[in-house]
Amino acid sequence: MAEPMRPEVRYTAFLSYSHKDAAAAGRLHRRLEAYRLPKRLAGSQAARGPVPERLWPIFRDREELPAATDLSETVREALAQSGALIVLCSPHSAESLWVAEEIETFRRLHPDRPILAAILDGDPPDCFPAALRAFGRDGTWHEPLATDLRPQGDGAHLGLLKLVAGITGVGLDALVQRDAARRIRRVMAVTGAALIAMLIMAALAVVALNALREAERQRAEAEGLVEFMLTDLREKLRGVGRLDIMTAVNERALAYYGEQEELDELSPESLERRARVLLAMGEDDVARGNLPAALGAFREAHRTTDEQLARAPADPNRIFAHAQSEYWVGRVHELRRDWPAARRQYMHYAAAAERLIAVAPGNPDYMMEVGWGAQNLGVVQLEGLHDAVAAQASFTKATRWFERAVAARPGEDAARRELANAFGWLADSFYARRLWQDSLAARLEQYRITERLFLADPANVEIAYRLAVAERSVARLSALAGNRADVRPFMRKAYDRAHWLTARDPRNVQWLLLRAKVECDMLSRSLALGGGVSERRLRESIRDAVS
Repeated sequence: MAEPMRPEVRYTAFLSYSHKDAAAAGRLHRRLEAYRLPKRLAGSQAARGPVPERLWPIFRDREELPAATDLSETVREALAQSGALIVLCSPHSAESLWVAEEIETFRRLHPDRPILAAILDGDPPDCFPAALRAFGRDGTWHEPLATDLRPQGDGAHLGLLKLVAGITGVGLDALVQRDAARRIRRVMAVTGAALIAMLIMAALAVVALNALREAERQRAEAEGLVEFMLTDLREKLRGVGRLDIMTAVNERALAYYGEQEELDELSPESLERRARVLLAMGEDDVARGNLPAALGAFREAHRTTDEQLARAPADPNRIFAHAQSEYWVGRVHELRRDWPAARRQYMHYAAAAERLIAVAPGNPDYMMEVGWGAQNLGVVQLEGLHDAVAAQASFTKATRWFERAVAARPGEDAARRELANAFGWLADSFYARRLWQDSLAARLEQYRITERLFLADPANVEIAYRLAVAERSVARLSALAGNRADVRPFMRKAYDRAHWLTARDPRNVQWLLLRAKVECDMLSRSLALGGGVSERRLRESIRDAVS
């Protein structure tokens, strides 16, 4: 067990929060105690003294208080023995007299020790307890510098590192760089070892309290690694188009939970992560064109989320998770052109999205779900039922919901990507009715949005693929609408971008098909582009795409 940073310090930090935020405080408490400082930093001198190996113990009253008759005295003693104070800021804590008293007491006891503010919910200054703010010489209240744990702020992971830096005095840049390097090195190997260690410690828990604490720490670290693999690491690998590494990561994460057939053996949190791993594996199989494997993974995820939803049918989180399974099963049916099956799954998905938005009309995530629900049904109406009028209505509904999500989160790109995609489908519905100008206008909207996204993140291959699709479509529609001057420039952009993508990953079926389609267009007499691609080159591209 690591020693505290100073002999008089029993607790590395004291976590102050409103009990209305107890669930979030519990999660942060577990993550702080499970966090290990990088080995190269542990033992070195920082602004606040020697850097410890880890931050355990962190004081949290609901977990740490004994059966005392004087609660205030117990809290005062804990504050006196804490090296730092972490205040979870929210509208609830801003109104809490208990949080204010803890801040004032800590400041009075330790004027030289850090008080760290962490925004959980709400916007400054309303989320800050008054005791955190200072009355400046200019006669105004000055807000504290704060870590923002919200997704639109620093996020959970960077927010955690900022708190660790504030507690230990280690520079944030060094901590971020060392932590990222350590996670990537360990992510492929630690999970299985951590699970074994957790099981061993759990078996010893009946004879030793210390063993139980160690097992809990190991479990928290393993779950944290799985969460990292499903979020930050996956997004980075998706951005560079590395399906091979993504597959290995998914398999290692799934191995953590084992191949249990009895879902009752897993906790709700483990079931939810297991389903997400299965969905990620199926999504990667779709990208490789392996639909049977994808459907198997999606159906197993569907079985898991269905089990979860049956336990709590009104829980929005369970409804959301099961909706993802409904979508991906439907997506495989769509790719197989099994339209009745695809329509059935997409209707289940759309119904779930409507349930979610009814519960929380202002939730941007749920706005996105309703948009996707409308878009999926529009795809079936357009490509399966050949009802372009109905499809146009569905795609128009999708664009409106995605626009609402963009307005709700102006700094987030995910909603913009989906808005661009919805305009692409809207263009297709006009195309099916031979409304060339309307189709071109919608496709240009898709192109403009996607181009802005690409310019902001030029290394992201997923956005590059979407931009190439939009450029090819604008070129073809410009020819149909009589805008001949735009045909060649847009088609050339699509050609160059498709070749750049396939050079990055020659096994990606979507990219190979796009390259073959663009080369067909380059040789098409109807577009009058004057060649630029040999027939031999086209034959090779078609062979690569179908082999």
